[in-house]
Amino acid sequence: MAYVIIGNGIASLGAIDGIRKYDRDTPIIVIGAENTAAYGKPLTSYLLAGRINPERFSMRSGDYYTGKDVTLKLATYIEKIDLETRELLTSDGTKIPYEKLLIATGGKPFVPEIKGVEGDDVYNFTAAKDAYKLIESVKSLKRAVVIGGGLIGMKAAESLYNRGVEVTVVEERDRILSLAYDDEAAGLISRRVGEAGMMVRCGVNGREIVRDKTGKLRGILLDDKSFLEADAIVLAIGVVSNVRLAEEAGLSVDKGILVDDNMFTGVDNIYAAGDVAQARDVVFDKDKVVPIWSNAYTQGYYAGRNMAGNKAAYPGTMSMSSISFFGLPTISVGEVNPDSADPDYEIYTFFDEPKQSYRRLVFKKDQLVGYVLVGDIDFAGMYTSFIKFKFKVDAQTRKRLSEGEPDVLMWPDDFFNKAWNPEIH
Repeated sequence: MAYVIIGNGIASLGAIDGIRKYDRDTPIIVIGAENTAAYGKPLTSYLLAGRINPERFSMRSGDYYTGKDVTLKLATYIEKIDLETRELLTSDGTKIPYEKLLIATGGKPFVPEIKGVEGDDVYNFTAAKDAYKLIESVKSLKRAVVIGGGLIGMKAAESLYNRGVEVTVVEERDRILSLAYDDEAAGLISRRVGEAGMMVRCGVNGREIVRDKTGKLRGILLDDKSFLEADAIVLAIGVVSNVRLAEEAGLSVDKGILVDDNMFTGVDNIYAAGDVAQARDVVFDKDKVVPIWSNAYTQGYYAGRNMAGNKAAYPGTMSMSSISFFGLPTISVGEVNPDSADPDYEIYTFFDEPKQSYRRLVFKKDQLVGYVLVGDIDFAGMYTSFIKFKFKVDAQTRKRLSEGEPDVLMWPDDFFNKAWNPEIH
């Protein structure tokens, strides 16, 4: 028997490391639907932009798997999890037994309901195969339309633009980056994008992808009746958890697979991690799916060590985005768009437009629960520590944080006492 992991992404790498720290002998089988080694999805835009080569795209070499006694089964699709026999049924009829199972199937692209969305020259942007297809065709592309003005869409658009493609981003909301950033930060980023020469259309959505009589792509008709010519359409709205296998097996599913603090699903010997798992969020204090690379690895690691018998609680998910747009660095962490009518929240902002520097801190009662930095991000790690460790913030500390002067000396004494004296509780 063996540990079996469905999914070959960053969560599976975390799980392998977690298992092998406590169990060096039991074989591990990793099953991946794609015919490629594990890669970092955030790197897809850098691959498309030509900033990294395919060798750097892969997260681990073959020696890693050999050294960890891991058997890879790539281009293998799991059709069913049989809980009674503890077997996985593949699309070709093969049965794979498991002793302990990790579901790390990640997310699948959200496909909007646009007429004509199926067909050539329409791409998703969350899989390596789509990036490679775009790279192959980019030399012949003159115009592209990217559907989605979130993080994925904006980086896809920037990557194509840097390849010399005329790009227009279409976003149905009234501004780009509406989930990860507040109005002011999104506006600053939008101005940088416009200065670079890339077009953004907000408040509209695609109605129909138009082709000529031969099937060749002509462009996209928007719901305001305007038409954008395009040689390629990129769907980059986001992802939804790929929960089909779990749902059909009878596991508890909401937005993702429900797990406890040990990443356990509640079904004997089955765990979940990564973009498919709905785990505890330390800021919102509830279970959420947070599709972030670092969270996926950490969830996988804790799932792995718990599968190996070393019980440990996952410290919790935290929403975080750290990305640059045309050279403008940004970071968004935690709760950045609270209900403005809620009296428990207090927001401090600082904006230096000439320097393109912006800071937004969100406090809830006596804690920092979120922040946005644009331009000057030097103190991001320090702000994050206040959120992660839920430090209490008095009036003086709040003032210094708001003025952009976070310091480790602001941390409470009992935190240092526990760090240096673990026996103190």
